[in-house]
Amino acid sequence: MERRRRLPEWFRRPLAAGGGLHTAGVLGRHGVESVCREARCPNRGECFAAGTATFLILGTECTRACRFCAIGHAARPAPPDPGEPERVAAAAKEMGLRYVVVTSVTRDDLPDGGAGHFAATVRALREAIPGAKVELLIPDLQGDARALATVFESRPDVLNHNVETTAALQAAVRPQADYGRSLGVLRAAAAAGLVAKSGLMLGLGETAGDVARTLEDLRAAGVRLLTLGQYLPPSARHYPLARHVPPEEFESWRERAKEMGFTGVAAGPMVRSSYRAAMMV
Repeated sequence: MERRRRLPEWFRRPLAAGGGLHTAGVLGRHGVESVCREARCPNRGECFAAGTATFLILGTECTRACRFCAIGHAARPAPPDPGEPERVAAAAKEMGLRYVVVTSVTRDDLPDGGAGHFAATVRALREAIPGAKVELLIPDLQGDARALATVFESRPDVLNHNVETTAALQAAVRPQADYGRSLGVLRAAAAAGLVAKSGLMLGLGETAGDVARTLEDLRAAGVRLLTLGQYLPPSARHYPLARHVPPEEFESWRERAKEMGFTGVAAGPMVRSSYRAAMMV
């Protein structure tokens, strides 16, 4: 199976005009990272031009090596920067954000997986931008109940954790993760009274039945918000693309997910877990 394919015509869209340099400048001045850049998100131009970005905390090197992801890997990344939460808050304030999305690399090397750093970032954002909503996209924190409680007690408006793919493909696509553990994170978030959100990529070789069962599992775990997007291999070394999923198939899944009880669904080839996140709440 070939690993690199020409993108179909539905991926073509006009270049975003203006604003991108300003957003990049704010991030640079405050010394903060964005997952948009590190993960090579195809929507970066649009989002930067609109004056928004998804903040990436806890460094740019991940302790895991999922086969779908463009972010770099290291067994022992640099220690967390204690000043990062305040810098993220200052950047978000300068950008005029009223909905802030924060994510991180996975930090299995840290005792709490970075939970305290997430909580500190939420507190800094609340202080800097009163009334702004905060969405956290967290790793599984190895399912540690105390670490999860630390994050939940910071009371983000939305708690996102992606299952990424169906149960059948987990071992091949994200071998250091665990499907049941991911569902447990989401179940715990919903039980804590948070708005739980998750997402998965299509085009990895999943069957329609597997996707349907995944959506059923997510609803049973209390997930309310759902994203479905097209998998695009970052390089020939990453997990191979099985197919490009047409827009009408994404629309069919969106309608089915709404019928299953998800209150907010974003589905389409260009959708990513943080894409236009404020519109889903």
